[in-house]
Amino acid sequence: MANSYTYILIHYVFSTKNREKLITAPLQKRLWSYMGGIARENNMKALAIGGIEDHVHLLISLSVTISISKAIQSSLQD
Repeated sequence: MANSYTYILIHYVFSTKNREKLITAPLQKRLWSYMGGIARENNMKALAIGGIEDHVHLLISLSVTISISKAIQSSLQD
């Protein structure tokens, strides 16, 4: 199809095991950068990454070449 446009945004949230407060303020900046790097390596754009001590929120934009399940799997396994 000529001139087709696809824009896939995914917001997902995951927590630490047993919702333990493991993500301290000093760790957050490094963790967010690391997650952004994982997104870039897998042809995704991390539009927003954040959270608090016991969970993380990610808003990513997917290319049409990757499925949603593969995107989530790639983000969590690296």
